[in-house]
Amino acid sequence: MPTPVVSVAFHSGYGHTAVLAEAVRAGAADAGAEVHLIDVSEITEEQWTLLDGSDAIVFGSPTYMGTASGAFHTFAEATSARWATQAWQDKLAAGFTNSGSKNGDKLHTLQFFQILAGQLGMHWVNLGLTPGWNSSTGSENDLNRLGVSLGAAAQTNVDAGPEGVHKADAATAEHLGRRVAETAKIFVAGRTQAA
Repeated sequence: MPTPVVSVAFHSGYGHTAVLAEAVRAGAADAGAEVHLIDVSEITEEQWTLLDGSDAIVFGSPTYMGTASGAFHTFAEATSARWATQAWQDKLAAGFTNSGSKNGDKLHTLQFFQILAGQLGMHWVNLGLTPGWNSSTGSENDLNRLGVSLGAAAQTNVDAGPEGVHKADAATAEHLGRRVAETAKIFVAGRTQAA
């Protein structure tokens, strides 16, 4: 079976989202994917080529003022060149985000990623977990402790550095990476058989 290629295209303002990007990378690699981390705030032509050659792209950004960061929006607008040629048609997509508040309007950021993926003709991979920490027997250490379905969501106190990223949130991001890689294996195998 061919090895799927997964790229994590992210921006991290203060290091918290970079911790999640690394967790996504670790999960995807653990599932057997070749994985590339790409900081979209300093993307190179070589990295655009890596994205073009990827089977799946996982978008990541902090949630600032209810949406993805300005640096990520700049990257998203630059994907219009890929939209024009449908270069990312039928790739897989997924997303993750972090904010200081428990809710922090993170859902809007994930929806922004999902719409971007839809405009580019990509297939969205959701988190695939039921909500954690929603009963008397639950714990803040549960996977998907914030109960988000579209992607991996994390909450880090605004006065904490990257080391303050909650372990359950990092584990949830790792789960997302693994899920994307496993789904990409199925897609790659299907394309290989259809060829």
